[in-house]
Amino acid sequence: MDLMPLARVMAVFGIVLLVVAGILYFMGRLDIPLGSLPGDLKFKRGNFTCAVPLVSSLIISVVLTLILNVILYFFKK
Repeated sequence: MDLMPLARVMAVFGIVLLVVAGILYFMGRLDIPLGSLPGDLKFKRGNFTCAVPLVSSLIISVVLTLILNVILYFFKK
């Protein structure tokens, strides 16, 4: 059984995780308010808190879509 394809996939996932961790780290250092934007819902009742980051999720989705489209554009050439 050839494990090279699995090793490549795991290496790519590891690199992606490192990049995402770096982005999250720098977003925390720059005080970008994802999760507390207008349109993000927070419900608090006693000890229970439920957060629904609608606008933050939309912004992250648009940014990731743009980045992936640019990457795929350059790979198609």
